[in-house]
Amino acid sequence: MKIKPPNMKTVLLVREIYFEGFRNLGNNIIKNSFRAFAWFTIAMYALVLYAFIERVSNGFTFSNL
Repeated sequence: MKIKPPNMKTVLLVREIYFEGFRNLGNNIIKNSFRAFAWFTIAMYALVLYAFIERVSNGFTFSNL
């Protein structure tokens, strides 16, 4: 059984199919990760504000002096 090397047309066709399938994948991953990071940042900022307002309203002293 003799195995022929693939001809150039087949290689270029497989390459084109591969590039077409993964063309916009990087943009979507970056967009979704920035969106998740933005929501995480907003949630952490809200938590910090809540903790600060809770401490101020309960008379917490911020100095050990």
